[in-house]
Amino acid sequence: MTTETLVFDTKQELVDTAASRFVDLITRAQAERGVASVVLTGGSNGIGILSALAADSGTIDWSKVDIYWGDDRFVPADDPERNSGQAREALLDKVPVDPSRIFPMAPSDGPLGDDIGAAAADYAAILAGRSSDGVAPEFDLHLLGMGGEGHINSLFPHTEATAETTKSVVAVEDSPKPPPRRITLTLPVVNRARQVWFLVAGADKAEAVAAAHRGADAADWPAAGAHGTEETIWFLDDAAAADLK
Repeated sequence: MTTETLVFDTKQELVDTAASRFVDLITRAQAERGVASVVLTGGSNGIGILSALAADSGTIDWSKVDIYWGDDRFVPADDPERNSGQAREALLDKVPVDPSRIFPMAPSDGPLGDDIGAAAADYAAILAGRSSDGVAPEFDLHLLGMGGEGHINSLFPHTEATAETTKSVVAVEDSPKPPPRRITLTLPVVNRARQVWFLVAGADKAEAVAAAHRGADAADWPAAGAHGTEETIWFLDDAAAADLK
């Protein structure tokens, strides 16, 4: 496993480079295994990379890409805060993705209703059904944003979700960042990905970036607990990388 840290002058350069590397990684995975799998994230950088990919949609065979999410807000399907809805608007409605290969987390007004526990269990079952070992796929790529306190997906410091070692997906009912109800993949599943990419910009993230780089305790800084089985890449702007210098 290797770790690479890339630092850019601007957030746009960060997004553009990540999008270019995304194309290379997915096309390589398709050449090797036929189908590629990616876990998407929300946030300005996560959605930014999807918008950049939509502008150059002809390189990837989107019909052979499995799409998952690292977390989502447990709100109605048409809520603008849904990561899956933002991803569809930025990319998925603009490229020929096979609908049967898109795996969003259940909304609060879906067939499972407002039962967040059932929704988390449903997503765990989806992952298990798409895996070779009954747990979760070995994703080609897991994209991650990061909060100023080091949270990734909906895994926040000193929470049961971050400490989870057995379940692949858990319900979060008291997220410190609104909305409070969310569904999230756990660290053991994040760490099944061949590559984990952090997309991080802003001076308010610098302390967390530095903590994760020095191998801090994941309970304190959840980002420190996320690693790809083959490679981990940090895409940072100058401000987010300030404490590394």
